[in-house]
Amino acid sequence: MTDNAVIVVRALLTVYDKKNLLEFAQRLTNLGIEIVSTGGSATKIKNAGLPVVDVENITDYPEMMAGRVKTLHPAIHGGILFRRNVNSDCSDADTHGIVPIDLVYNNFYPFERTVASGSSFDESIDNIDIGGPAMLRAAAKNAAFVTVCTDCEDMEFALIELEENGGKISEKTRRTLAAKAFAKTAAYDASIARWYEGELGNSSGNQISFTGKSEKILRYGENPHQRAAFYLTGSKRAGVATAKQIQGKDLSYNNINDADAAFELVSDFDTKKPIVAIIKHANPCGVARADNLVQAYKQALSCDPTSAFGGVVAANQVLDENIAKEITKIFTEVVIAPDADENAMAIFAQKKNLRLLLTGAVPAPSSCEKTVRSVAGGLLVQDRDYGQINRDQLRLVSRISPNEEQFDDLMFAWKVAKHVKSNAIVYAKKQCTVGIGAGQMSRIDSSRIAAQKASEIVKENAVAPTVGSVAASDAFFPFPDALIQIASAGAKAVIQPGGSIRDKEVISAADEYGIAMVFTGMRHFRH
Repeated sequence: MTDNAVIVVRALLTVYDKKNLLEFAQRLTNLGIEIVSTGGSATKIKNAGLPVVDVENITDYPEMMAGRVKTLHPAIHGGILFRRNVNSDCSDADTHGIVPIDLVYNNFYPFERTVASGSSFDESIDNIDIGGPAMLRAAAKNAAFVTVCTDCEDMEFALIELEENGGKISEKTRRTLAAKAFAKTAAYDASIARWYEGELGNSSGNQISFTGKSEKILRYGENPHQRAAFYLTGSKRAGVATAKQIQGKDLSYNNINDADAAFELVSDFDTKKPIVAIIKHANPCGVARADNLVQAYKQALSCDPTSAFGGVVAANQVLDENIAKEITKIFTEVVIAPDADENAMAIFAQKKNLRLLLTGAVPAPSSCEKTVRSVAGGLLVQDRDYGQINRDQLRLVSRISPNEEQFDDLMFAWKVAKHVKSNAIVYAKKQCTVGIGAGQMSRIDSSRIAAQKASEIVKENAVAPTVGSVAASDAFFPFPDALIQIASAGAKAVIQPGGSIRDKEVISAADEYGIAMVFTGMRHFRH
């Protein structure tokens, strides 16, 4: 073996997760490699009858402070860090009796698991590993001479090479494992920083950390020429990341993005009444609340049946046989819901290409998470939009007041508009969208497109669905023209944030056309 291979003489094994520890210790012993260990790891190796040197015999200090201090000593870190080809380092090692440590295997206290279990602040602090990350960083820094392993897969990878090459390991392998170790410690520290920020309820200053573990490498990104992967952040919020895929092909980048958009939309509503959302290219093409899921799905589909083909369907309640039959009447890419009964799953199973995701729950809309978007040279970070308003917070600005049914529809349309790309206009009637205009550069174009799409599905001589509807706008009307367009479509009430310098003109137009209008004081841009 070439590639600056080094011989491993001594290995330090100190792990929280002791899976395969005895197997690894036996294989190292078979290679004539001396094992150094601590605490429970050392005890387990000893009890198996394998030779092991306690760390305290090297440091001449016992473990102390309830195990908080055991490897934090020059005899350990010097053995990991000293450069075997630097005379002064070798001289220092000889002077102080420091022996080389050529391989380090360590995994950390389970901080994230501890936090996820609902442990107290003090218990979480106790599960922050200090010695482990310090050893891994030291070993990774000195990868010119030291091999570092962070999990069972690393140890297996290293041992195979050691066994095939007479106890030697290549520089390429050492560097590969070092890169993984630095990623591991960075992710570990990032998870602690994010937890601490959550405990404090604010940011920790001008630094921010993100971490994610690759769940899978995707076939490609938005387009075939783009590489992509799906990373899990460890958040327990129910959704596409925590969902169990029951059937269907692997999820694509676009599937994941659309499924997230769909489930976040239905999660904005309480679970007292069924709601179904149909999403296409991250925009809703139909949303409805009804007395049962079948009725909700049919009404959502009626808003834009053309766009629904090949879309993503989300529901906020358990799927049964009846809703499964309706969904599978047209081609659907993904269905996501909290659960499904056996009859529903049997029906979905007949559609081999349909992906069925079950999340186990519908998350509360008040959860606090960040959204991140990359730009050239930086990251844009913000709180996820969980902004909510209730009916008591609405401000009536028109002469005409909405009636009770219109108030309900306005609140429904407002929540849907939050999930539509800006500029967004949503027409709704009887808790069902009847027209959606999304992603236009002009708000009047969104108003016109939404009404036009609604009119396309009307049978001859039938009244357009937008007649007698309400409309929601994600942001204020800069001019009265979009409001006039909404009035011409037949809407009778409008909900919008307000705040334009021309609010008076817009209000006057509403009064002139006999439209009820309320202001929310909150906008929902979605770019």
